[in-house]
Formats: sequence, structure tokens, C-alpha cells
Amino acid sequence: MIDEETLKKLSFKANAVRKHVIEMVYAAGSGHPGGSLSATDMLVTLYFHIMNYDPENPTWEERDRFVLSKGHAAPALYATLAELGVFPVDELLTLRKIGSRLQGHPDMRKLPGIEASTGSLGQGLSIANGMALAAKLDRKLYNVFVMLGDGEVGEGQVWEAAMFASHYKLDNLIGFVDRNRLQIDGETEKVMSLEPLTEKWRSFGWAVREINGHDFEEIIDAVEWAKGIKGRPAMIIAHTIKGKGVSFMEGSVHFHGKPPNDEEYRIALNELEDERKRLVEEFGGGS
Repeated sequence: MIDEETLKKLSFKANAVRKHVIEMVYAAGSGHPGGSLSATDMLVTLYFHIMNYDPENPTWEERDRFVLSKGHAAPALYATLAELGVFPVDELLTLRKIGSRLQGHPDMRKLPGIEASTGSLGQGLSIANGMALAAKLDRKLYNVFVMLGDGEVGEGQVWEAAMFASHYKLDNLIGFVDRNRLQIDGETEKVMSLEPLTEKWRSFGWAVREINGHDFEEIIDAVEWAKGIKGRPAMIIAHTIKGKGVSFMEGSVHFHGKPPNDEEYRIALNELEDERKRLVEEFGGGS
């Protein structure tokens, strides 16, 4: 069971990351808030509790790796890395600006902490496969984590990569599908039906578990379960809410790739501040 101090830390960090996401896409006048907000709790849990990672040395050879295959959710990854101390928080507001290290999609050549340049959907799992296989060949003990969007799972390369991971028994590879059921063109089940998604991954040789992707304890338990799987990769299907944490963005496809306007920005920040105050009342102080 998750202890109160861990729950407090993760809750405050997730709230801070969500605030950064809104500020970043508003300042940029473009970006992808919906899928960034649905992924936030998983990213925060990985970087602040689960992964073996040194923010002062993001190229440390023994580190766990994370690949954001759904690269359009870069604002959440950038905000998480900044809160971790990999680069200055002040730099977040340069998102998508000319000359910025914070591109619209992650660029490993520009920004520390980015393991793979992603954005062309469907490619991240293949990249993560290569990292995991390299660890096996080099007899390294690090784990590789990868997050896919559920709309992205309609890409054929995902399933080729799924076969590869199973064939090479990559039990140091742990995947997440951010199952918010929305993609740029609408509901995933109307654009390209994915169900039965759990059975599909199992049929490709993966161990699979479904969780609430906004429940820190379920995320932690699922990763511990995945680490115990031997001889095959593990996929965690995380049921989430697109736009989580901002009322008018929750469950709305309209904020897949659209920043808030002035009034929406004010409302979003007020709601996130109210959530921070609620956390202060619950836990008795900030983090």
C-alpha cells in the first residue's frame, strides 16, 4: 500500500506538472494539452518514484530509460523533467518558440533527459525494443519504459514491434497504453476499433494488466507486477481521462491539439490552484 508521504509527493508534483502544461501551451499558442494531462500521473509516478534515474546525470549508463512514443504529449514530459531538476523550470515557457530546446515533439539532440526523438506515431515501441535488447546483450540491469497513445496503437508498426519484443523475450521492457479513448479525429472506437485491446496484446505474447491511470497506487503496483514477469514483455493498459484535471478539457476531443483561450486559461489555472489548496488541506503542506 502506498504510504502517505509518497502519495503527498506525487499528488503535488502531478498538480504542478498540470499547471505547467496549461501555462506552456497557452504561452506557445499551440500544443497538445489533452493527452499531456491524461499522461501526467503516470509520468510523475515513473520519474519521482519508480525509475532508477539521476536528474543530475541524465546520461548515466545504468539509468532506466523512458520513451514517449506519443510525442505530442511532450509538454507533460518536459514539465516532469523540469520539476525533477533536469533543466530549469523557467525554460518551460519557451515551448515551441524559435530557438527553444523544447520542440513541439521531443528532440534528443537538443534537450537533456530525452531518450528518443518521437512524434511520428508508431515508432516509439520499436525504439524501446532496441534499448531493451541492447541491455540484454550488454548484460545491463536497467529497465525500459515506453508510453503509447491508444490512437497510436492503430499503427501497423506497433504490432510488428509487439511481435519483436515477445520473440526476444524482452522482460526488461514495460509499456503503457494511455487509454483515454480519444484521438485527433474523435473516439478511438469509431476511428479504428481497438477492442478487445487486452486480448490483442496477450495474443502477441505480452503479459497485460489494466489499471486506473490516475491512481498512483495502481500505477506503482502494476509496475512492480511487470518487473516480476519473466521471459516476456509487459503492457499496462491505463484507463485515463483526456484533459484530466481541467473540467472543460476532460473527455473533450477539442483539446487534443488546441491551447486554451484567455478565459479558458484563467479557469484552468483557478481549478488547478483549487486542487492545490485541497491537497494542502488534505496533507498539511506543499511539496
